[in-house]
Amino acid sequence: MKHWWEQPVAGDLVWCFFPQDEELEPGPKPRPGLLLKVRRVVGTDDQFAVQVAYGTSQKIDALYSGEFAIDRRDTVAFKLSGLSFPTKFNLKNIVELPYNESWFSIPPQPRHGQNPKLGTLHPSLMRRLRAARAAAKDS
Repeated sequence: MKHWWEQPVAGDLVWCFFPQDEELEPGPKPRPGLLLKVRRVVGTDDQFAVQVAYGTSQKIDALYSGEFAIDRRDTVAFKLSGLSFPTKFNLKNIVELPYNESWFSIPPQPRHGQNPKLGTLHPSLMRRLRAARAAAKDS
């Protein structure tokens, strides 16, 4: 499937139809996702596969092993993220998906043009991301 979106970058926060089950079918509603890795699909010039971590704005006060949150107290980082609500990301729930219209959508308030990008992970959150990733690998 050809699209006109710019190449995604690890650290982008995106609007994603994250799968709800192991069937790898697009979920019923889009939600925030954090891109962890991006790779070009072999034999193509403009198709990408992305490793994306699940994001939710539910129960963000209850962080479990492998999770980290971005909230309004993170002021600059929250603004850069493009998130509308405090959100947690689960590094135990990661999938690789094709970066196309079946899996990604333009957010309700597209701050980066007509593409799935919500915003970017601020460098100040890298310590939280690394800690959550390490905890996810340990369990």
